Amino acid sequence: MSAYQDLMVFQRETEALSQVAGRLGWDQETMMPRDSAPQRGEEMAAMETVLHARRTDPQVADWLAKAETSSEVEVAQLRHIRRSFERASKVPAKLASEIARVTSQAQGKWAEAREADDFKAFAPVLKEVVSLKREEGAALSAGGDVYDAMLDDYEAGATAAELSSMFDALRPRLVALRAAVLDAPAPAALSGKFDEGAQMKLSRQIAKTFGYDMAKGRVDKAVHPFSSGSGLDVRITTRTSETDPFNCLYSTIHEVGHAAYEQGINPDYLLTPLGQGVSMGVHESQSRIYENQIGRGCAFTGWLYGQMRDAFGDFGIADEDAFYATVNRVQNGYIRTEADEVQYNLHVLLRFDLERAIIARDIEVDDLEAAWNERFKADFGFAVDKASNGVLQDVHWSVGLFGYFPTYSLGNVYAGCLNEAMRAAVPDVDSALARGDTSDATRWLRDNVQQHGGLYTPQEVIEKACEFAPSEAPLLTYLEDKFGGIYGL
Repeated sequence: MSAYQDLMVFQRETEALSQVAGRLGWDQETMMPRDSAPQRGEEMAAMETVLHARRTDPQVADWLAKAETSSEVEVAQLRHIRRSFERASKVPAKLASEIARVTSQAQGKWAEAREADDFKAFAPVLKEVVSLKREEGAALSAGGDVYDAMLDDYEAGATAAELSSMFDALRPRLVALRAAVLDAPAPAALSGKFDEGAQMKLSRQIAKTFGYDMAKGRVDKAVHPFSSGSGLDVRITTRTSETDPFNCLYSTIHEVGHAAYEQGINPDYLLTPLGQGVSMGVHESQSRIYENQIGRGCAFTGWLYGQMRDAFGDFGIADEDAFYATVNRVQNGYIRTEADEVQYNLHVLLRFDLERAIIARDIEVDDLEAAWNERFKADFGFAVDKASNGVLQDVHWSVGLFGYFPTYSLGNVYAGCLNEAMRAAVPDVDSALARGDTSDATRWLRDNVQQHGGLYTPQEVIEKACEFAPSEAPLLTYLEDKFGGIYGL
């Protein structure tokens, strides 16, 4: 075989092993016995040792040097493999293994501390995670910006400076919109209790409505909803609250957006570098457009209102219009994943600034809870009441995902652009959504974004789909129009 063919055979095995490692993580969050965490940490470390050795194998460099390409796909495959090889080669194998071991164990300790509202109990292991990630970032940056090196794991080519400029443009109009909305009369809130079994049943129905292939996936419960896997095995989780069914239903739609991306990738790319989402920003664009522009839109909520009444009976909301307003109700709250569209990005920007400060050593772990509480009070105008509503609410730092948070807001920006382009291309999309038929919308996203997997760079994917360069303008216009209408601004 040619050097390219040999490399792809080797890479396919690496990708398969990576999927096995991901399945261990899924199991840890959904089914693993609580006291199994120490052993699982060792298992994850062993898998990372094997994967790191493959990613840095000198034979990969030799194949890359000799490989000849004859198509756009082959060029893209080599781009990803070369990038992975160069990045992995900068990180010592022992460090990569230790990060896998510590973050696996830290995840369980975070969950316990969150349940107990005790940040001090979590701080020691978080210090270990931060120390290891700083070391990894320093190795990856090779004298450059450490945080940018971390960010590159999730959004290749992006820099903190570029994202800060975009976020600085978002903040003033978001703050002004929030102030105007909170000064206006609020729509009715849901009240009462909603059977959690019925929530899960409806969430699975909605997952299928959005095109999630349950023959190649499943829906389970976890402390923090997530999507895992790619290709023929893509799993999602959600969570339930007896008093808040929207938490379950919209967490499900959000994670289905991620899962649909993975399931929608060209099957020819299975178990290759192109066979997964190209970046977390593009990934988040899919989850956010599914959840918000489609799932919280007036057309779809009209259909959902009927499904809610079938599942729960009369729950106190008079009609479809009132339900649309309730779904999009803006209110003060602590939790990012439960935040309305107006305030969601403000939650992300808080985390973005704090984690940059942690990596830069401007603040240390022992000071993190106080720094969080101070920033939250300044940004949202009220105090954090407990750690699970503050610094302990997200799993990301426990598993070492520094550089991940800004991709949430970048994904919102991308979603705003894609929504504008989709509605221009499919002008009658709301007619189908009002019947609970998402196929026109999801087909456009699959054809223009999802099927490409890693074929293009993140920005290229969005530009090709939208036929314009991504910016924050479409998102801000969408939010101001939508909430201006709901709140009579």
